[in-house]
Amino acid sequence: MIEKAFILNEDDIDRVIRRISHEILEKNKGSKNLVFVGLHKRGVPLANRIAKNIESFEGVKIKAGKLDISFYRDDIGHNIKPDIQITDIPFDIKDKNIILVDDVLFTGRTVRAALDAIIDFGRPRSIQLVVLVDRGHRELPIRADYVGKNLPTALDEFVDVKLKEVDGVDSVVVLEKKRKRNAE
Repeated sequence: MIEKAFILNEDDIDRVIRRISHEILEKNKGSKNLVFVGLHKRGVPLANRIAKNIESFEGVKIKAGKLDISFYRDDIGHNIKPDIQITDIPFDIKDKNIILVDDVLFTGRTVRAALDAIIDFGRPRSIQLVVLVDRGHRELPIRADYVGKNLPTALDEFVDVKLKEVDGVDSVVVLEKKRKRNAE
């Protein structure tokens, strides 16, 4: 894979997260009844960052959890070896407004799996979706409520999100497969 385009740097990502934090507060008329659930891997640090922003804006503690959707995937039997992570939702979700956070929205299948997993924990009042990047190409009727960057991509491209907590750096780049040169 080779880098095709540099999309977001650390300052851009910080700005996007602050904007999304304000949008969440505006839509929900404050922080009452909000809880955050980040999807492994990079949705977890994003959820924590947004929750910390809201804590600083509102002066209240915001609960955040993490969700592994490995066993809810619809491709589990297709020679995919899931990277099992810990699910930790240490609070009751009944009647809460869940803010579900992921890094990239693509086909919608990960979000569908996350919705199934969350419902196993109880019945929330609502589930709202935050994504850092929406790259299009939906296969399911799913859309994000809060989007950091809409980034139309080709199917053969890959959106590479890196976050300090996981990768040591904050960035978003578009990668494409290295093309083989034709023999002359």
